[in-house]
Amino acid sequence: MENVVLIIHLLLALGLIAVVLMQRSEGGGLGMGGGGGAMTGRAAATALSKVTWVLAIAFIVTSITLTVIAAQKASGTSVIDRLGVPAPAASEPATPNVPAGSDLLPPSAGDNAPLVPKAD
Repeated sequence: MENVVLIIHLLLALGLIAVVLMQRSEGGGLGMGGGGGAMTGRAAATALSKVTWVLAIAFIVTSITLTVIAAQKASGTSVIDRLGVPAPAASEPATPNVPAGSDLLPPSAGDNAPLVPKAD
């Protein structure tokens, strides 16, 4: 199903490109060219512009359909599952051993080990 929609999507893209390139230039793009298309009122819709709209709408519909199909195929699976690589062994601890809070404190004044050696 996905391949059929993808082929239709590609054909629509090529058709849309062809129809847009066949259309007559309005002459108002980037201030170039002549023609009074930009200054006149709304131009009548030609058959080519109607075909453009139909192809554009069909292109958007197939885009959304492909997105939905891809989301349904991807739900519930993982990239690791698709690779076929076994999960890491559970014998290794997930986190390293963390020292107790008292080990992180500096030595107190009552400890036997002096911080600064005494000068004789």
